[in-house]
Amino acid sequence: MRTIIAATASLLVIASATPSAAIDRAAITRIDAGHIAIEWSDADPVTISASSDPAGADAAAEVIAKADRSRRIVLAATAGQRRYYTLRDGGDGSVRRVAERVLPLEQGSNFRDVGGYAGADGKQVVWGRIFRSGAMPLLTEADYATLANLKIVTIVDLRSTDERMIAPTMLDDRTDATFISNDYSLKPLMAGLGKNGGEYMYSGMGLMISPQLKAIFRSLIKAEGPVLYNCSAGQDRTGIATALVLSALGVDRKTILEDYHLSTELRRPQFEMPALDPADWPGNPIVPYYVASLKKPGGPKAEPLYTAKGASHLAQLFEVIDRDYGSVEVYLAKELGVTKAEISRLRALYLN
Repeated sequence: MRTIIAATASLLVIASATPSAAIDRAAITRIDAGHIAIEWSDADPVTISASSDPAGADAAAEVIAKADRSRRIVLAATAGQRRYYTLRDGGDGSVRRVAERVLPLEQGSNFRDVGGYAGADGKQVVWGRIFRSGAMPLLTEADYATLANLKIVTIVDLRSTDERMIAPTMLDDRTDATFISNDYSLKPLMAGLGKNGGEYMYSGMGLMISPQLKAIFRSLIKAEGPVLYNCSAGQDRTGIATALVLSALGVDRKTILEDYHLSTELRRPQFEMPALDPADWPGNPIVPYYVASLKKPGGPKAEPLYTAKGASHLAQLFEVIDRDYGSVEVYLAKELGVTKAEISRLRALYLN
């Protein structure tokens, strides 16, 4: 079923155009639980097909619009089913692939696809291969069914021992994915978060979670299947990991920063933490923070990722990396052991 309507857009998923492509812009808007809208800009008619395969190569790909000039169509979205859409220009035959960036989970937070951005050599980061998220202790059965369709092979948990104990991830048990984590205490990180108005608070954070960052890159390089990584909010440590991955793929910093700041809108803090009795967790440094957040009027809220003076935390991390290493590529080589040859492999694997 297809209906052409005019409606307000939310959560646009923009796939940046390559210089040679005639489709200038393509986006997916989630309208409600049962409908999405695909919007695009193109002077030529566009044919759109849908597939459960991110590459659009499966035999079951369905043509949903032929030689369409409307620039916007509305489609029914089946719960639990993730689809990827290929737009083919009727003039030069160029294609653009789009998908929903945010997975419509019932009780997930900040769970999204890293694909769709313009990377090196005018290519696009592939959809359906790299995912990021906040904590997942309250996923519903419907959520597990949705995520099983992603066929995630590796989950890298960036959280500390304290966080994992009180809000365990069960997605690996439900999907047979390999689960990777590293034991460390959150106390040093929490002690420094509020200092100096949050200025340069990410300095040193990358080194603190370097074992997990190495695991993310090793998993991506092995290319055994889709990779998911997460922390508690899916914004700070996960934001750093995503910034490094997208930098390796040649995505520009403006786009990386825009993706990073989406977390403020896309987090659902009420689903990142279970109900807790502090008496059950003596000495756990994260429990008082969670309990205080849950008691706030209106419940826990996502805070903008800026310092008190208005500087982006991630922009400041880039500043430190440039100062101390000269570039992200040098940082990846020195601190995570990711070589130039491996960056080339990553681009061959995750750009199309």
